[in-house]
Amino acid sequence: MHDDRKLIEDRLARLLSERLKEAVHTPAVQLDLTVWHVDGGPGEPVSPQTALAQSYEPIAVGDLWGPAWGTSWFRLTAELPERAVGMDLECIFNIGFGEESPGFHAEGLVYLPDGTVVKGLNPRNQWIPVDDKTAPNGRFEVYVEAAANPMILGSDPFRPTLLGEKSTAGTRPLYRLSRADISHFDTELWELCQDLQTLGELSAELTAGDPRKFEVLRAIEASLDEIDLQDIRSTVGAARGALKEVLGRPAAASSHRLSAIGHAHIDSAWLWPLRETVRKVGRTSANVVNLMDSNPDFKFAMSQAQQLAWLKEHRPDVFARVKAHVASGQFIPVGGMWVESDTNMPGSEALARQFVHGKRFFLDEFGIETQEVWLPDSFGYSAALPQLVKLAASKWFLTQKISWNTVNKFPHHTFNWEGIDGSQVFTHFPPIDTYNSDLSGRELAHAVRNFQEKGQATRSLAPFGWGDGGGGPTREMLARAKRNKSLEGAPRVVMETPAEFFQGAQDEYKNPPVWSGELYLEFHRATYTSQAKNKQGNRRSEHLLYEAELWAATAAVRTGFAYPYEALDRIWKSVLLLQFHDILPGTSIAWVHRESVDTYAAVAEELNTIIDAAQRVLAGDPGTGTELVFNSAPHARAGIASRAAAPVPAAVVRSTVSADGAGWVLDNGTLRVRINANGLFTSVFDLANGREVLPAGRVGNLLQMHPDFPNMWDAWDVESFYRNTVVDLTGVDSIELDGTDGVRIRRSFGSSTVDQTVRLQVGSAQVDTELTVDWHETEKFLKLAFPLDIHADRSASEIQYGHIYRPTHSNTSWDAAKFEICAHRWVQVEDPGYGVAIANDSTYGHDIARSSSPDGGTSTTVRLSVLRAPRFPDPGTDQGTHTVRYSLVPGARVLDAVRSGYQINLPARVVAGSNTVEPLVAVDNDAVVVTAAKLADDGSGDVVVRFYESSGAKATATIAPGFGYAAVDETDLLERPIAANALVADAGSTVTVALRPFQIATLRFARTGSGA
Repeated sequence: MHDDRKLIEDRLARLLSERLKEAVHTPAVQLDLTVWHVDGGPGEPVSPQTALAQSYEPIAVGDLWGPAWGTSWFRLTAELPERAVGMDLECIFNIGFGEESPGFHAEGLVYLPDGTVVKGLNPRNQWIPVDDKTAPNGRFEVYVEAAANPMILGSDPFRPTLLGEKSTAGTRPLYRLSRADISHFDTELWELCQDLQTLGELSAELTAGDPRKFEVLRAIEASLDEIDLQDIRSTVGAARGALKEVLGRPAAASSHRLSAIGHAHIDSAWLWPLRETVRKVGRTSANVVNLMDSNPDFKFAMSQAQQLAWLKEHRPDVFARVKAHVASGQFIPVGGMWVESDTNMPGSEALARQFVHGKRFFLDEFGIETQEVWLPDSFGYSAALPQLVKLAASKWFLTQKISWNTVNKFPHHTFNWEGIDGSQVFTHFPPIDTYNSDLSGRELAHAVRNFQEKGQATRSLAPFGWGDGGGGPTREMLARAKRNKSLEGAPRVVMETPAEFFQGAQDEYKNPPVWSGELYLEFHRATYTSQAKNKQGNRRSEHLLYEAELWAATAAVRTGFAYPYEALDRIWKSVLLLQFHDILPGTSIAWVHRESVDTYAAVAEELNTIIDAAQRVLAGDPGTGTELVFNSAPHARAGIASRAAAPVPAAVVRSTVSADGAGWVLDNGTLRVRINANGLFTSVFDLANGREVLPAGRVGNLLQMHPDFPNMWDAWDVESFYRNTVVDLTGVDSIELDGTDGVRIRRSFGSSTVDQTVRLQVGSAQVDTELTVDWHETEKFLKLAFPLDIHADRSASEIQYGHIYRPTHSNTSWDAAKFEICAHRWVQVEDPGYGVAIANDSTYGHDIARSSSPDGGTSTTVRLSVLRAPRFPDPGTDQGTHTVRYSLVPGARVLDAVRSGYQINLPARVVAGSNTVEPLVAVDNDAVVVTAAKLADDGSGDVVVRFYESSGAKATATIAPGFGYAAVDETDLLERPIAANALVADAGSTVTVALRPFQIATLRFARTGSGA
């Protein structure tokens, strides 16, 4: 038998691929084909009603169709043949599918002549049912909406391509019709193929010395011996009979339990535009509900409320079927977020609103309180998430992406994840190492071998189905699941919901290990920088939304201003969609990023209109000749209280700028900055603390250029070896005064130019710089360096609702892997008693490391990642003009960094008028930061205030509303009262709260006399 093993395996492989699977469908009648090609105008894709009313022209198998991103509608008709005994009829329509992975290819959606959706077509799912709906009265007629999506990840992936933008993709047809017929479908032969496939895959994973392996191979051999290749149909029964006993051997009681849940991970945009994702969702959902109709045990989980909202809007007939299967418990909404967002870069409120809008959609549409947070593919996970999961009334977390770590294997598959505030959430990381499993024997065996909780737990999850428009689960996958339900040598595959898995796993594993802090992905680190306009648009939109809610709520409470509920809801959803984990990270095609830039511009215009209208109402008569300064930041600035407006302060004397022979000196009595003839900082002296910020012999505000050609995944990755080569950009075209308090430096390098305007204002304890780059480099990485005379073994980085510390050294492989990190508005380093921060208005990528100083000590260099220039998937990434503002803040402790970060992102606004505007809500502790002050989403007129402790210490604060209220409740993120109340005392006009480090709290004030 030892010598026969490979012989049997090879025999099985050839028979399955060349004869048995081919014989499942026997062509009986060719289809009559006609086509209408959509012209590709701005209205594409068109509705079924429009398409079905067009004039169609003949087309034949072998003909070409489909320029990139084009759509063709095919009409398929045939008179039905007689059914063969024991066989069904199916239509096979291959629009040009190759061997490429489903979801990265042409796709089709089948309609009845009345426009009702039938199912999707994909490379692994090319059949159309022939039944009373598609062939009433013996005549088959359907329409196929075929999308010629180009294979951007084709045979030569990661090469620059123009296919990612419709205007540059060309007009050459990409696909050739290869099959169109009505076939007899041999159900029994199909079942034999599934039997043999399952056993062959099982045998391949069993060890050479396992008796079960020999038993399975002998059964396979006996089955194949029964098959007469000249008369396959008559021998199928005997061939299946030879396998019955070996398929019937049950799994051992100790076998690993694998919870299989249907899934179809669909990126809301990636190598296709948003418009195409709408269609992908429709195709996949149609396939899923069809499978459910014939497989009552099949369960499917779908995340991303946005995608179900698209389905409701664009494919209401499919959505109605989905809703019915949700009610029956087969179709399971999961995730509770608007999209599967990036979690590194969205701001505090944005990440909270992902849950607010996602969970609310599932509640409103299906009456379901989702419990699982489902983020299999995002590029690392913020340490703020566990608390947000809890505050969203969810309790479980799932990810898969950490299996992509390139250095350190994550040590757990099931564990408690602890966030920065101490909240813990039960977390699972499926050992099958994919969220697109096909339930093959190889993948099932890998899940068992890989599971790291052996001896303590016995359960893992397996999401299965082709993703990204590949059609989701197939009938072949369901057949594998059925055969592996209890099969000796394999894990026990159980079809169950994610909630059933999580509850069972949690009940079984009473004391799981704890992982504290972020789930840092050791991969895709360049996503903090790629597509800078996305990052800037996101940051600006988040802060404009904060301002719009704040001032609209203030105006509504004070003046009766009409609070723009609908507009804010719509805008939030637009911004949340663009935080999807392939849009905000900058890893989509050019089409996607062009649209995102346009959307951000429209969002900014509409939000500024709302802000202006509210502030004009609050400011009063603009004809008084006076002006007000509106301070939206959560801390006072220039004597103006937070969230308040006051008359413009009296003019002050500016700081001085002078030449000293060697360069320029900026001095405001608090800081003295020396700039040399190359436009670089040679000294930043903190006069208030008597301390030099820069190390001796080092220069700051230094732009540095690196080559940037990662091994793969251009827009996603930066490799550690990029640091091996660096060019300091010290050449100067000009240096000149800019007003009375600034110096402007102009440089040119490569094909690009840069302007840096440095300012030091009176009374300011920070050096402000505006950096404008006209960027025309390729495969380069632009960094901005500040060496600091600080001995720090860790750095603080702002994340949502707090900050985390990361090492500045590389003692371990875990430390070294964090050579590029993500931070929001600021980073800060300190040695005992003294710190320095750098705040920014639109960047996220940083690297912070220690180095030796000339005096024998160590210094710490903070670098901001400014721009990249990858060529895939968008060959024109970041070409053009970009402006970034940043501030160097000497003497900054964490709270100083928090304050500077907010103020640079929430600049003051000046409005004509004379009314002093008191804060809508005041807080007496600077460590307690308000992130939202708004009217309740339900239109009740209640005021909702969300805040958090920002310093990482316990804090007590008094919250003083600037309005009368009848009652106050602590709520969850969805503004629903919660039992655990953070209130210490409600004095009727103020509320005292006690917060643990980084705790988030939401208070809802029922206003006196308020109403919808």
